[in-house]
Amino acid sequence: MRAFVLTAPGAYEVQELPAPVAGPGEVVVDVERVGVCGTDVEFFTGEMAYLHQGHSAYPMRPGHEWAGRVAAVGEGVDAGWLGRRVMGDTMLGCGSCRRCLRGHQHVCEKRQEVGIRGARAGALAEQLAVPASSLHALPDSVDAVLGALVEPGGNALRAARAAALQPGDRTLVLGPGTIGLLVAMFLRAAGAEVHLMGCTESSLAFARGLGFDHVWAEDAVPDLPFDAVVDASNASHLPGRALELVEPGSRIVCIGLAGEPSRIDTRTLALKDVTAVGVLSASPGLDATIRAYAAGSVDPRPLVAATVSLDEVGPVLAGERPTDAGPGPKIHVDPRLA
Repeated sequence: MRAFVLTAPGAYEVQELPAPVAGPGEVVVDVERVGVCGTDVEFFTGEMAYLHQGHSAYPMRPGHEWAGRVAAVGEGVDAGWLGRRVMGDTMLGCGSCRRCLRGHQHVCEKRQEVGIRGARAGALAEQLAVPASSLHALPDSVDAVLGALVEPGGNALRAARAAALQPGDRTLVLGPGTIGLLVAMFLRAAGAEVHLMGCTESSLAFARGLGFDHVWAEDAVPDLPFDAVVDASNASHLPGRALELVEPGSRIVCIGLAGEPSRIDTRTLALKDVTAVGVLSASPGLDATIRAYAAGSVDPRPLVAATVSLDEVGPVLAGERPTDAGPGPKIHVDPRLA
C-alpha cells in the first residue's frame, strides 16, 4: 500500500509499504478520508513536544482524523464489523491502569495515539490497523467528509459543553480556526449567542459567511458581559485575555495550545470566582458528535477547503494551499486519489 511518511523535520516520502495485518483485537480499515491537523504540521516542522519527550520519533506516519470502511478483522473481533463505515478514537489507553479503569483512557500515561504517539502508525495511507475497541460506527447520513471531522468535532463539543452555558447566554470564542469554528457551531446549536475573535480579516470573513454575525478583531471586542470565553487559539497571551473578558462567576475553557507557556493571574481567577477548564482529546465526545452530525444540528463540511492526494500532503504541511482551495481552514486527504 502507499503511505505518507515523515522521515525527518521537513523531509517526507510517499512509500510503498506492506499492507497492515489485523492482529488480535484489531481491524484493518480502508481509509477514505483524513484531515490534516496542526499537530501534523508540528511533526513536519519538528516542533511537536512529543518528539523531544521521547513519545514519538521519525520515521513516522501521521494522520489521526480519519474515516473509512473495515476491510479485515483479527482474532477475537466480531465479524459484524466487516464492511462497516467507521471512524476511530485517537487515544488508545493501556486499559488496566487507574485512569483507564476510571474511564479516562485519553489521559493514560502509557497511551498510544494514532499517528502521534507510541509508534502507532496513522491514517495517511491506503489502509490502517487499529484496535476494534477504538471504532465508532458511522450512520449513512455521516459521509466520509463528516466522518473525518468527528475527531476535531469531539474536541470542540467537549469545549462547548465545558462552557456550561444556558440557551441565550453569551459566549466568546478566541480563534476562528477549525476547532474554534466547530466550538462556535456546537454553542450555536445549543442556543448560545456566539461571538468570535480572530486576527485576520479572511478568517473573520469566513466566519461571517457561516452565519456568525458577532465577529471581532482583538482590538474591537465589545464591552459586553460574556458568560463563558473559550480559547481555541495558539496565542500564549489569550488565556489571560479570556480571564479579563469573562464575567465573574463564569468559565474560561482552554482547548488551544501555544508554542510557549501561557500565564493567567490566579489572583484574578480567584477574585472573579472563575472556573478554568482544560480540554484534551475528543474521546468522551465522539458518539455525541456523530449524533449531532447525523441529525444535521451541526454541519462542518464548509470548513473543508480542499481534498488532496497523498502526493500533495507534503506541500500542505509546508504551508502551501492547493490552488483550487476554498476559504475554509481544513484540508482533507483522500488516499485513494492518484
